[in-house]
Amino acid sequence: MTRRPIILGIVGDSAAGKSTLTNGLVKLLGEERVTHVCVDDYHKYDRIERRALNITPLHPDCNYLDIFELHLERLHYGQPILKPVYCHETGTLGRPEYVKPKEFVIVEGLLGFHTATMRQFYDVKVYLDPPEDLRRQWKIKRDTTKRGYTVEQVLADLERREPDAAAFIRPQRNHADIVVRFYPDQGGYVDGAHLNARLTLRPTVPHPDFSYLIQSGSENGSGVRLSLERDANRPVDVLEIDGNVSADQAEKLEAAIWAHLPGLRPLRPGEFGAFQESTETRHSNPLALTQLLLVYHLLRQYSNLTNLPMASPVAALSRLRAGSASTEQQE
Repeated sequence: MTRRPIILGIVGDSAAGKSTLTNGLVKLLGEERVTHVCVDDYHKYDRIERRALNITPLHPDCNYLDIFELHLERLHYGQPILKPVYCHETGTLGRPEYVKPKEFVIVEGLLGFHTATMRQFYDVKVYLDPPEDLRRQWKIKRDTTKRGYTVEQVLADLERREPDAAAFIRPQRNHADIVVRFYPDQGGYVDGAHLNARLTLRPTVPHPDFSYLIQSGSENGSGVRLSLERDANRPVDVLEIDGNVSADQAEKLEAAIWAHLPGLRPLRPGEFGAFQESTETRHSNPLALTQLLLVYHLLRQYSNLTNLPMASPVAALSRLRAGSASTEQQE
């Protein structure tokens, strides 16, 4: 490799959509260019041992996080690792796997941002933050259809995990550069294909200038909006994508993004943005657009090409200060 890999971290609670988001990113970038690492592989104990010890996989003590830190550092510098393997379907530990980093490394799991040592090795950090009631629905559907649990077992497991989720998983949201939230309209959940997408863009990394995307959206009424808000008392940009965006509207927006992704072969709309609804594979336009925008970030980090339109740091800082002053006056 002539340069070190670009590392994207994706963190969220169980069934928050980490694997779904990752799978789309791998397809967009190309499997030959991406190394995928799951932090769950660093579990110390298998499923039977966890029950006997009364410990959940969300607790740091249930994971070899010190080894994960060392491996993340090696990946950051383009070095191979001998990664442990955990099988979610059977809850057992497998034979270690020899992993060499490619141009892009996507690291997803429960505790990827838990320590400052981990966080320093990512180029972009993403936290998935669906509404808790929706995440629980997703976990019940996934664990009962793919992992052999009953509904009662999943509900009991959710309650057992809640203290660790509150103590160790959700606080990692504060360390993300981008917070992604898929959520239903006020009418409630209908299906995953029509969830709205909300991307909270923190000024911890440079973000693309989305004015071209907003203009493309306003021409066809797609409901793509960019606003300046506050998150955890900090000014942030928020990009909203309505869940009712039509296929034609989404295709026009995707074309606008593809135009700024040099070096990638544009995929057809149905080739990414896929998710599992029970046992059925379906497509979400907001998910597809979110995946494209995250790829935009990774390519910007990788190539730093001048033809990628980026917001001016000076202009962005001035706008953030103005928004902060306005909010303080209102308060």
